[in-house]
Amino acid sequence: MSGSVLSMSRPAAAAAGHNLLTKQLNCNGNGTSNGGGVAAKTTVASAITPPKQPQLAAKVIQQSKIVCFDVDSTVICEEGIDELAEFCGKGTEVARVTKEAMGGAMTFQDALKIRLNIIRPTQQQVKDFIEERPSTLSKNVKRFVSHLKAEGKQVYLISGGFDCLIAPVATELGIPLNRVYANKMLFDYLGAYDSFDITQPTSRSGGKAEAIALIKQQHPEDSLITMIGDGATDLEAVPPANYFIGFGGNVVRPEVYRRAQYYVTDFEQLMGQ
Repeated sequence: MSGSVLSMSRPAAAAAGHNLLTKQLNCNGNGTSNGGGVAAKTTVASAITPPKQPQLAAKVIQQSKIVCFDVDSTVICEEGIDELAEFCGKGTEVARVTKEAMGGAMTFQDALKIRLNIIRPTQQQVKDFIEERPSTLSKNVKRFVSHLKAEGKQVYLISGGFDCLIAPVATELGIPLNRVYANKMLFDYLGAYDSFDITQPTSRSGGKAEAIALIKQQHPEDSLITMIGDGATDLEAVPPANYFIGFGGNVVRPEVYRRAQYYVTDFEQLMGQ
């Protein structure tokens, strides 16, 4: 964009990032949830990880017309599929597959298929899970989303998780469900798990970039889009997103921290002063 004070490129980050990572109990730093009644078990954050160019990141947000959020470990403290697996008594088996997938042993879609075939949640189990283990919103995310909407920006959720788990989060944040891009579980007529919808962009590698390309088609060509997330799949959404802001309020992934031009650990850092 002409006149922008921001660089569209992502220069290499300082190598010191790896030495600055330390664990914290969870997104609140006190071992408790934000009202869900269940402690966020999968959320480890860095208490001393320094943000990278937070003032410029706030300017990125000011200039963006569309802001897209990852969900797991970004908007919420937990990783939804891992929590569901634990709830269904399959946590250890699913964690092993997740580790293999993160090591590049399989495609995202294959990993998703294998994990769901291990869990095989029924519709009733999913319903019980949502009621008994509501997601924990990340610190200040609700205030940040309200701030974005007050500024007239369009907010989307883009997740490799499942729409049935994300819908309550979207509702809590006042984000219409037609602005949620996520996977869909499919059940048979008895409510038993059958499969998942492989036509959803986020069901495969590169899916978040694909979802953003679909969003771009719905808006004027010069609308700037920013993706916010904790993981490599979020980082790789640029392009077609114009900017990426790494988020480390729940978990810090060293490779994402190293590669991200902008990085924050609290959504308050993106609201400016």
